[in-house]
Amino acid sequence: MKIFFYCQHVLGLGHFFRTLEICRKLDAHDVVLVTGGTRVEIPLPDHVREKRLPTLMMDEGFKTLISGAEDQAVADIQAQRQTVLWELFREERPDLLIIELYPFGRKKFRVELDSILSAVKDGRLPPCRVVCSLRDILVEKDDTAAYEQRVVNTMNAYFDALLVHADPGWLRLDQTFGRVPDLEPPLIYTGFVAERAPRDARWRMRTRLGLSSGKRLVIASAGGGKVGGRLLGSVVSAMAHLPDDDLHLIVFTGPFMDDATVDDLRRTADPRIVVQRFTDEFLAHLAAADLSISMAGYNTCMNILAAGVPALVWPFAQNREQRMRAELLADHGALTVLGNDDLEPGGLAGLVKTALEVKPCARLTINLDGAAETAAWLETGLASKPSI
Repeated sequence: MKIFFYCQHVLGLGHFFRTLEICRKLDAHDVVLVTGGTRVEIPLPDHVREKRLPTLMMDEGFKTLISGAEDQAVADIQAQRQTVLWELFREERPDLLIIELYPFGRKKFRVELDSILSAVKDGRLPPCRVVCSLRDILVEKDDTAAYEQRVVNTMNAYFDALLVHADPGWLRLDQTFGRVPDLEPPLIYTGFVAERAPRDARWRMRTRLGLSSGKRLVIASAGGGKVGGRLLGSVVSAMAHLPDDDLHLIVFTGPFMDDATVDDLRRTADPRIVVQRFTDEFLAHLAAADLSISMAGYNTCMNILAAGVPALVWPFAQNREQRMRAELLADHGALTVLGNDDLEPGGLAGLVKTALEVKPCARLTINLDGAAETAAWLETGLASKPSI
């Protein structure tokens, strides 16, 4: 089966890495990963080919599209993207189109997506199945009624299935979307999508980093890095209040953090602190760690659960998504939620010290096999549905 997987990340990297983890499990198929955000330099599996659209991103308020080329207007890039998508579709003729998030999000990209969807339905483009790939929690909207009606209309007109990457025993779509009963395509909960580190990841990474059993490691991260500079600055400053020579900190800023903030973190870091932009072995670092300090995005929270590492998280304040997820996990003892007042370096140092002294809680009974279950359903459940 040839699969088109459309994924447009606009600020962070969570959508991209969740999609990539699902693509890894589709290794029996020819997967074309269609991306349109800032390029992510990471090796892809042999069965995955990336096709890049001209770059568009969004501001931190998720209000305005930003051109990826200084000499091109957003409108020009939008026109180019639509042309490229049509040409790709005609050339590749996929059997399945998976669209990440849309129509539950990415309204700014509806012109290019609705164009493809309507053309598939009316025969102007080759026929294929269409599936929505959706995370656990939706962000709130200004006009909920209009938004939910638009989603219902689009899903019922064009989609064959909705895959929600959550464990329904923990989070259900109807907690953040009120029109679930009006959706006609089947809704399938896949479990959460989480990368798994090898069993020996902790030992191997600590050996590589030169960490003996008496040394403790803290990993601080900010996802893609567009937001989170305040958190990382507080963590670096807090280390001055934790003079233990056996305590080490690795900071992953994310590839999109501005240079000035990264330079400032490096300038203020003491010899126990390493500041890096990015690693493609983040989960292995978490497995080696004694504490994680981070934002509370989907992928980071799933990495925390998969690694079984104690964690302090500071939810992104722009919308409810990160806080809702973080507070749910905190209620079950999986992590501790930080407030803005907790970022004062002296106070944060105390929280770090306490977290390092507390034994990790028992692993939660939560389905983290969403990538494998997504692939399995696409190969079996979707195959049993009549063609459109």
